[in-house]
Amino acid sequence: MADIQIELNLPAEMRDGTLLRADVYRPGGTGPWPVLLSRLPYGKQTPMMAAMIDPLAAARRGFMVVVQDTRGRFASEGEWEPWTYEESDGYDTVRWAAALPGANGSVGMVGGSYFGNTQWMAALSKPPELKAIAPMITWSDPEDGLWTRGGAIELGITAPWTLLQGADTLMRRHRTDLDGLVSGVTGLVRDLDGLARGGYGELPAGRFPAFARHDLPELGYERSRREPEWARSCTVAGRHDEVDLPTFQLGGWYDIFTQGTLDNFTAMRRAGRSATLIMGPWTHTNWQHVVGDVNFGFAAHSEFMGLRGRVHDLQFDWFQRLLGDGDGGGEAPEPDTGKVLLFVMGVNQWREETEWPLSRAVDTDFHLRADGRLTPEPPPVAEQADQYTYDPMEPVPTTGGALLMTDEFRPGPLDQAAVEAREDVLVFTTEPLTEDTEVTGRIRAVLFAATDGPSTDWVARLCDVDENGVSRNVTDGIVRVRAATPGAAAEHVVDLWSTSIVFRAGHRIRVQVTSSNFPRWDRNLNTGEPEESATTARVARQQIFHDPARPSRIVLPIVAAG
Repeated sequence: MADIQIELNLPAEMRDGTLLRADVYRPGGTGPWPVLLSRLPYGKQTPMMAAMIDPLAAARRGFMVVVQDTRGRFASEGEWEPWTYEESDGYDTVRWAAALPGANGSVGMVGGSYFGNTQWMAALSKPPELKAIAPMITWSDPEDGLWTRGGAIELGITAPWTLLQGADTLMRRHRTDLDGLVSGVTGLVRDLDGLARGGYGELPAGRFPAFARHDLPELGYERSRREPEWARSCTVAGRHDEVDLPTFQLGGWYDIFTQGTLDNFTAMRRAGRSATLIMGPWTHTNWQHVVGDVNFGFAAHSEFMGLRGRVHDLQFDWFQRLLGDGDGGGEAPEPDTGKVLLFVMGVNQWREETEWPLSRAVDTDFHLRADGRLTPEPPPVAEQADQYTYDPMEPVPTTGGALLMTDEFRPGPLDQAAVEAREDVLVFTTEPLTEDTEVTGRIRAVLFAATDGPSTDWVARLCDVDENGVSRNVTDGIVRVRAATPGAAAEHVVDLWSTSIVFRAGHRIRVQVTSSNFPRWDRNLNTGEPEESATTARVARQQIFHDPARPSRIVLPIVAAG
């Protein structure tokens, strides 16, 4: 193949006259070529972009690659308002890209996280040239992992993301004022560096002071409360049947958008669309084989995929079938086609399936019992309730999990010893397992609980305890509740999202129950005040019940061996 031709900052005019700029990578020769488009707010040449799509590798495979700065970012004109224009700008950009010299008229989109969502927004706008999308590590409902989770604010991502995006905002704002620029960026960096040293704890969490100090557009929590209809600008949930395209979803068991990836896949399958799914043991930014404290084996690496090759090449193969090699005549997949490839942790193996969730998985109760036991059998008689005190000013520190936070907080499976030693964390553990036990699917905890205040949080975490007694987190969840009657027991369901893991023989299954995971989620101050104004905390006295009438339990989707 001849040398790749690169054209920088090519302008595309949007319907309101705003110019968005893109870098275009053309294979050598005259074409025509199918187009792969990516639209992101992080800078067209950021290393993050190369991790999601390698433009040079794609061009070598015969694709014209178009990478565009979204509105108000870097080389593109306009005002930066996260999410607001992605549907209309996505439509206009697809049509423009399809008509570029050398394009064959067929466009696919690729990218992850924010620029996974820009694909969904473009697909919802229905540009006729858009033939397929490959959204990676992105959400479905922003109220389930982006802005909030179970009613709690996703503070861990909201604070650093907003501040990091603020750098380009300040450079635009002070482009003719060097002193203002230096002062603004210095203050921004100070706040960003200080998050883990106490900045995360600023109140009120729902109107985060650092955002106001720098006058920054935030991730979306605050605006979605003021303008509920605006939230539709980045919501895919409930709209999948409007997307009549094949999709290729990729996610990780320790990604902040694990469940969003799975929900997008299942919704597309339910709508009768062709959908492909790959789920690795990965985090949002780490697709290698060592994640957290665990080495999952080199087969887990996205560059190897258990002898299947690079994950990028799997995507390129998929796009070439759908977009064609040059004439625009790709294949039209049958609605039920599309692979499911799951990495099963514990045995550390890739496994091909035809569905998600697995129809052979059986929801199985494991009951919270007295003396810290976790048993398949429910309590036959009343057992004394467990109690602890939750102080929002001394919250349980975030230790591993499906995170995207500042670098002090490592995502993935980590040793839980320090967490489980706390008096405000209840721990329930099975006996050593006599055989391998596979859990693959969505997990929930059903807690019969009481608090003495008007509001509180319940956090549940599933852990794998190895033969040496080391407990590592698998997945967790939170639910924010308002107590109808303080002190009265009520049933609460905590969604722990999904996983795939084999608890090996000799290991034990463990469940933690507590009321905080900070600063991943904002603290419930136990006062019932709105998050946008609450600054005063009170200590709460919590109870977890386990008796025949109030059987607190975790529900695990067990897959039988064989």
